[in-house]
Amino acid sequence: MRRLLALALGTVALLTACTSQSKQPATDNNTPKPGTLRVLASSELSDMTPVFDRVRKDTGITIRPTYMGTLDAVDLLAKGKVDGQYDALWLSSNDYLRLRPDAAKKVVSETSIMSSPVAIGVKTATVRTLGWTPDKVTWSQIEQAVQDGRLTYGMTDPARSNSGFSTLISVASALSGAQSALTDADVTKATPRLKEFFKGQKLTSGSSGWLATAYERRGNVDALLNYESVLKGIPGLTVIRPSDGVVTADYPLTSLASTDTTTRENVRRVTTDLRTDALQKLITTRTHRRPVVTSVPPASGLDTSRRRELPFPGSRSVADGLLDSYENKLRRPSRTVYVLDTSGSMEGDRLSRLKKALSDLTGDFRQREEVTLMPFGSAVKSVRTHVVSPSDPQAGLNAIRKDTKALSADGATAIYTSLEKAYEHLGTGGDTFTSIVLMTDGENTTGAKAKEFDGFYGQLPTAQRDIPVFPILFGDSDEAELQHIADLTGGRLFDAQQGSLDGAFEEIRGYQ
Repeated sequence: MRRLLALALGTVALLTACTSQSKQPATDNNTPKPGTLRVLASSELSDMTPVFDRVRKDTGITIRPTYMGTLDAVDLLAKGKVDGQYDALWLSSNDYLRLRPDAAKKVVSETSIMSSPVAIGVKTATVRTLGWTPDKVTWSQIEQAVQDGRLTYGMTDPARSNSGFSTLISVASALSGAQSALTDADVTKATPRLKEFFKGQKLTSGSSGWLATAYERRGNVDALLNYESVLKGIPGLTVIRPSDGVVTADYPLTSLASTDTTTRENVRRVTTDLRTDALQKLITTRTHRRPVVTSVPPASGLDTSRRRELPFPGSRSVADGLLDSYENKLRRPSRTVYVLDTSGSMEGDRLSRLKKALSDLTGDFRQREEVTLMPFGSAVKSVRTHVVSPSDPQAGLNAIRKDTKALSADGATAIYTSLEKAYEHLGTGGDTFTSIVLMTDGENTTGAKAKEFDGFYGQLPTAQRDIPVFPILFGDSDEAELQHIADLTGGRLFDAQQGSLDGAFEEIRGYQ
């Protein structure tokens, strides 16, 4: 079943070129350079550019970040793939890293730079409707509002985003009543309430940025769960730190055992600069994170009342078990149509790569998930739907692999006609996370034109217009054409021209 925390991100090259919106430095730019720190950093630190610029001015040291999900980064570290590739680690938290001895032995020191707690940002009108007093709201009240059908929300995928992972732990800890490190018994105790809680999740995402964009576009979700710093940047939200406790990210800048003394000294100099009053003030005013130096107050608008820190899982098995439960039992199931270009230009190596990527992806499909394969050339060739049943998941997965193996290449490229068929197949989606993945190696050459598809999409009911298309750049596909489809449908473009097709499919999983 699901490859928890082993997210198929086996090489640095793969990790550095998955999406058009987060293209990272190419591998040849990752070579060591005097006066430059190559930092493997949590993706939300992309808002720190003004701070990095100030550090370079103060110290002469350039911070060159490569952004990645925190759990993915820990997995890479544990596999030894950070050694020699990066000079330091800067994750939102090292809590999960410490649960993995194979990763923990690769760090030598860490210093907290700033902090941000998990919070819920609720539309101000909804807060009034619920009759909440923001500084007194508890997780139990939030759960009750969901049960009563009065609150819906979005959050990032805990298996790929530390903000989602920290939110999951916060909710599990609070609803279980755990007083110390979260245990399997705590998770079991909280499961019935967690099921109710996650009925309110109507929006999922692999990144905080896309989550905020989708929230604003759809307008049908009452709240977002994320770090306080992220929520403070979204207009119209009342940011609430539940009064019964939160999990807080402390953003430690971390030295690696694989580096030399000069590199570690540079990390120390950068750390010292980041903890000066001037930099702490810049951080809190520009990013809404909280300073860790007591002489600097939090930015205006950050509530300074204290909150209990909720316990993190005591072992990796508990953390993985909680994630597995979320993916396969607690969250709404996914429903996805894979619209796959199998036109004549896919013949040979491209089709082989598609088959391998799809076959590998079956190890990541969740229980209860509905997967439809819709290969197309001059028209849709077939529509094959499979469900990964909890009672016999292998039957559904084997059927997907069998259909994938049978794909063949011929015909022209009818992108828009095939997308219309995908929308017709999905209907309004039901109580699922519904999406369309479009993989094509070329431009549209037959069938409906772009303007005709725009008109088709514009006439769909609102519920269907909320179904995003996630196009994948591959082969000779047209970036402008696919970006338009992503923008029109509220999706996101993924790039397998610079990276791998496997990596693009894998990254999209966070949005399904």
